Parts: sequence; C-alpha cells; structure tokens
Amino acid sequence: MVEILLIAVSLALDAFAVSVSSGISVPGFGWRQAVRMGLYFGLFQFAMPLIGWLLGSSVSQYIEAVDHWVAFGLLALIGGRMIWGSLRKGCGEGEAAPADLSARRLAVLAVATSIDALAVGVSMAFMRVDILFSAAVIGVVAFGLSVVGGLLGRRLGCLFQRRAELVGGLVLVLIGVKILAEHLAG
Repeated sequence: MVEILLIAVSLALDAFAVSVSSGISVPGFGWRQAVRMGLYFGLFQFAMPLIGWLLGSSVSQYIEAVDHWVAFGLLALIGGRMIWGSLRKGCGEGEAAPADLSARRLAVLAVATSIDALAVGVSMAFMRVDILFSAAVIGVVAFGLSVVGGLLGRRLGCLFQRRAELVGGLVLVLIGVKILAEHLAG
C-alpha cells in the first residue's frame, strides 16, 4: 500500500505543478475550476495505468521510448501559447477573462501529465498488484493534489497579477523540459 501511495504522489506531482500554474494564470480561477481540473487529472491518472496494464509487455518499449517527448511537446505547446499570450497584451487588455478552463485544454493538460502513468501501468502488468485499486489510489491522489495546487495557484495569482500568465506558461515549459531531461539522462 505504501509503495502504491508513493507511486501515486510522484505521478501526481506534474499534475499538481500544472494546477498551480493554471490557478496563477487563469482569470477567475476558483473552487469550481479547481474541482473540474482535479476531476480531469484524476480521471486520466486513473485511466492511464489501466490502459498501460492492458497493453502489457508487448508495447512497453515503444511507450517508454516516446512518453517523455509526448509530454514535453504537449506542455511546451500549451506553455508557449500562454507565454505568447502574456507578452502580446498588457495588464487588463485583451479578451474578457474566461471564468473556466475549456474541456479541450483540460484534456490536453491531463494527457500531458498522465503519460508517465501509462508507462507505470505497463510495468504494473509484470507486478503482483491489484490494478483497479492501484489506479484508484493514483486517480484520487492526482485529484486531491490538483485541487490543492489550483487553489494555491489562485492565491499566488493575486500576488503576481500582471505576469501570472507568463509565469504559468514558463512553469509548463519547464515541466516539459524536466520530463524530457529526466528521460534522456536516465
């Protein structure tokens, strides 16, 4: 049980960091958006180990070979767009502040932060674990850390209003670079 919990926390750290950056950069971010983000991240973190477990050993070398590139690409794309948007407009300029994150954006972020969970699911196919219980723990931890991260980011956003979107974009790009560097070095 302790091992599954440690795996869940380590898998959820990227979702936590993305949630913090979203809480910083999304105007009007509140409880509703935090719970919605947590549901997306938790659901994807639950589903990816199951999918990985089902794929099993037949494709594990392919997933391990590209998971870091996929996560890096998605996070760099979203982070880059946030950075670009923050540099193009001044404080208070631009479109009306959205009160919510789009379903598409949440899905892309959830995929980007759960690619590693897919690879973990593949490795679980070779271990003696209850995959449904393990995936549920991973999903619940991701949900909880994502909600907390988003709300923490909202608090930070009040401190950094003018550059919040820039900071959020940089965080996403840096997470992508970290994922890429860890896999290339290891």
